[in-house]
Amino acid sequence: MSRYRCGTGRSLSWQAADVIVHVVSHPEVLIDPGVPVPQWGLSPAGYERLRRLLAMPWARSASFVASSAERKAVQTAQVVAEVSGCTVHVEEDLGENDRSATGFVPPERFEELADAFFAEPERSVQGWETAVDAQRRIVGAVERILERARLVATAPEDGGVVIATHGGVGTLLQCALRGVAIERRFDQPGQGSWYSFDSVTRHVAHGWRRL
Repeated sequence: MSRYRCGTGRSLSWQAADVIVHVVSHPEVLIDPGVPVPQWGLSPAGYERLRRLLAMPWARSASFVASSAERKAVQTAQVVAEVSGCTVHVEEDLGENDRSATGFVPPERFEELADAFFAEPERSVQGWETAVDAQRRIVGAVERILERARLVATAPEDGGVVIATHGGVGTLLQCALRGVAIERRFDQPGQGSWYSFDSVTRHVAHGWRRL
């Protein structure tokens, strides 16, 4: 298996102030084959899981909240923004890998494609965006988010950053942070999971944890 560090051919080099960044994947969604995947919203079970997110002290004290543009991620970010008093900063490049070539596929087939996506990072699976290209895009998005967070003058010194996104996005980012090959063993245990890292040292405090 080829090794790939961060998709950009260089190390991550964020210059933001030293803060803790919490990466959160959206919880369960309403699956509707007739609706484009980026427009899927959270299910009642997903909103119930968000109650566990709001119990996290770092969610209530967040100083900066960012989200991908996909509806389910924005809905996740909004609940954090409401309790922390932040504005949701939408970053298009935090979206999942582009899977528009296939559109919706049944869960079993999706898992097969996802396995191939992670196993061969430089190959397009059925027209999907490659893992290498997606990782490069995601790393750049996080760099921009942390720069914006640094410029928020009203942010309290002890406030952290919350990034609401997707399981695949968080997995590719975590591989880059750890400086390891892209592998699915770093994937989330289920929708509605999170991990934290230091914005300067890039140390990942722990792997995914389920909300």
